[in-house]
Amino acid sequence: MRLVYADRDGKVYDHPDCEALGRSGDMIVDLLEDELIPLPEGATLVSLPCTRPVYADPATGDMKVMQGEYNAVGALLPQGYTRLLIPAYIKSDKTAVLPLFGYTAVVWKDDGFYVAAEQCDDPYKWNPNTCDPWELKRKVRQLTEQYPENRLYTHLSHCALEYQCLTASNTFLGRWEGGVPVSYSCNAGCFGCISEQDEDSAFVAPQTRMNFKPTVDELVELMLQHLKTPESIISFGQGCEGEPSTQAPLIIQAIKRVREITSVGYINMNTNAGLTDHIRGIVDAGLDLIRVSTISALDDHYNAYYRPRGYSLANVEKSLRYAADKGVVTSINYLVFPGVSDREEEIEAMVGLAQRTDLKLIQLRNLNIDPESYLGLIPKPRGEILGMKQMLEIFRAELPGTKIGSYTHTPESLAQKDIFLSK
Repeated sequence: MRLVYADRDGKVYDHPDCEALGRSGDMIVDLLEDELIPLPEGATLVSLPCTRPVYADPATGDMKVMQGEYNAVGALLPQGYTRLLIPAYIKSDKTAVLPLFGYTAVVWKDDGFYVAAEQCDDPYKWNPNTCDPWELKRKVRQLTEQYPENRLYTHLSHCALEYQCLTASNTFLGRWEGGVPVSYSCNAGCFGCISEQDEDSAFVAPQTRMNFKPTVDELVELMLQHLKTPESIISFGQGCEGEPSTQAPLIIQAIKRVREITSVGYINMNTNAGLTDHIRGIVDAGLDLIRVSTISALDDHYNAYYRPRGYSLANVEKSLRYAADKGVVTSINYLVFPGVSDREEEIEAMVGLAQRTDLKLIQLRNLNIDPESYLGLIPKPRGEILGMKQMLEIFRAELPGTKIGSYTHTPESLAQKDIFLSK
């Protein structure tokens, strides 16, 4: 397994003599054969600025830092794949922070790139290569001209064309899960928020948050345009907005009006679920699916990252339990990080949360964050770090009624024995 590295121009090389290593939390670790899979289609290799690659000397096994103007390389994985290790590196500038992406350890092996990852879902629908850029441009032009007064289409056109957001693209392509952003405000101050950062933050938000409040008519118009096939999903709560449940009155009216017209497709909400009373109203209006974002089921870890305003993890659990009791298909958007999510105490707490709330799906997402900043923010480990593969094995063994995946599925898809088969 050869070291992969980049020069200062971003050109990627494999080293004929240096053995690749990985990283779990702040520990440099050996890479194991059963942790590696070929670089998935749709993945991207990136140079990590202000870093130096760390490798193993093949003669002695000693850990060494690569000298010269070279950077470590990581892979950005498409949905469907869960990273097991992050790249092994040290920072050449201790004050620098990496851009908000989820970096995965990558090596050169058997004449190809391999990554430390496991496939946890069918990647087909979220493979960037399934999105034809010319067809997308045509559909963006068509729908923005068809609905010239609807500000949501104008907003989402930027997300689709500039950010290459697949959820926004789906809204124009009329397929699978499409987005309907609704909120410019949030009741949390997430450390790694991708749409809004404080002026004194070390991070630059890679997306621009929506800056207007849509009307019910705009929401209904977009929702009806998308909900035309049995497998279509329209989702409140996108990366370009705040917390959707802060706009509960709008969402409730929109859901009721849409369901008076059509029963086709599914209405989903991606939410932090902290506003339990608002969640109840949205569920009662006719919500079909709910995905609750979390980074941990432990209060101190959760609070350190989410910085909730006026709610707690207990409110999140109440929301999930209420939705499940009302027949809503529940899932969590679990932001995972090697060396943290696979701690003994984290696994135990997450299994307990899933069991208490009758959770139907764990959507594993690779946390987009600068590792040093994140590790300096959250509590230190209290138990053993078991490894990401063992974490997945424990989830599958302890939660037989909960599917493991990477994105929102329809109830029909979840009913299948293996959600890898759903397309």
